[in-house]
Amino acid sequence: MSNTHEFAPGLTLQGIAAPLALADYRLIGFDMDSTLITIECIDEIADAVGKKAEVAAITEATMRGEITSFRDSLRQRVALLKGVPVGALQEVYDQRLQLSPGAETLVRACQEAGLKTLLVSGGFTFFSEKLRHRLGLDFVRANQLEQDNGVLTGQVVRQDWGDVCDGDIKRRTLLGIASLIGISPAQTIAVGDGSNDIPMMEAAGLSVAYHAKPRVRAVAKVAINQGGLDRLLEILR
Repeated sequence: MSNTHEFAPGLTLQGIAAPLALADYRLIGFDMDSTLITIECIDEIADAVGKKAEVAAITEATMRGEITSFRDSLRQRVALLKGVPVGALQEVYDQRLQLSPGAETLVRACQEAGLKTLLVSGGFTFFSEKLRHRLGLDFVRANQLEQDNGVLTGQVVRQDWGDVCDGDIKRRTLLGIASLIGISPAQTIAVGDGSNDIPMMEAAGLSVAYHAKPRVRAVAKVAINQGGLDRLLEILR
């Protein structure tokens, strides 16, 4: 018999009973693209050079798990951005990037309950750092696009933790920050939508799938299939 049940319309639980206490958790980690924000930034950047459809097709296949190496997928897509003016990134942020419904409400509620907040993304630092300041996030990790003379080179910059923030890096980041602040993995929450979020979701005490692909919903303890991110607060009181 399945242990998955609909807690409320568009909100399913698997293997847990609600309500849970928000104060029992000390860290919440969010994916960025199509989770904390409504867009896939790389797809929108590609639109600047007429390659959105090509890049978006790779993005979608990766999030569904059909392309199993996120690292290879990201490199393929970033290579297609070669020659994009750096100014196109600011245009994407100003004109296309929006927070997901309920994102600010959920982040504020977590902060007020004493949780640390993490944004860990296979996207890019240009956007994640702006969101860090906009939402007052505690920790951010994302990929850095290489630039030269005001244009993108089609490469990512190696950082002290590595060059591509894939599923394994997301998991290690969540667990590393938990260790840094002196909590157990059981006291963490991970929120995502794509296959590369599964490793950190499986490591977290509470896994949340937000408008996610079927593979992701299958591993999540909470699936938000309708409405905004703040619906998690129906489970966490």
